[in-house]
Amino acid sequence: MRLNADFTKRVVIRPEDYHWQQSPANSVERMMLDRIGNEVARATTIVRFSANASFDAHTHDGGEEFLVLDGTFSDETGDYGPGTYIRNPIGTRHKPFSKQGCTMLVKLHQFAADDTQQVTLDTGAARFVSGLVAGLTVLPLHQHGTENVALVCWKSGTRFNAHRHWGGEEIFVIEGTFADEHGIYPAGSWLRNPHLSTHSPFTDEGCLIYVKTGHLGSVG
Repeated sequence: MRLNADFTKRVVIRPEDYHWQQSPANSVERMMLDRIGNEVARATTIVRFSANASFDAHTHDGGEEFLVLDGTFSDETGDYGPGTYIRNPIGTRHKPFSKQGCTMLVKLHQFAADDTQQVTLDTGAARFVSGLVAGLTVLPLHQHGTENVALVCWKSGTRFNAHRHWGGEEIFVIEGTFADEHGIYPAGSWLRNPHLSTHSPFTDEGCLIYVKTGHLGSVG
């Protein structure tokens, strides 16, 4: 399968575009955002566990990165509520489940071979730092090579300077409404802006977004 696999193209998916599909695990659905491959794939996906859903134990040969959006995700290492950010490097293994149900943003097979840092972070308890413009605060999540991952909180009325994305950019809107000159993106929207793309982002009502930059220059 190749879904939104041309990484030179801009992609926008809003909640009204969602089309949930059953995964191989019972009571686990997924909304595919981009994908190269079949069940073993380089993939970005919104995954939804029903209450008491589970996956068989499995190994992440290409690594796994995810952010819990709602509910509680669990595996043999613990229980992880909304706002938990986890990176499981290449070769890690677990058996996931959710007693109450949960929704997650999941990225698979997107680790560099030498990116071996395991991360478990409760972003709700972490400290954001001042951003580049007034009204912006940032919580760095991970950095490796040219890749940077962060949560960015925008106060209402914040405007950012026009800028160009070396290595591209992905955004998932967690709360509020994000915008730029190309459109308006409510909570649940996913954007992928290609290498060397430009925009002037802003928000009228305020928002919280997941942002990954610098990782798309050689993908495709």
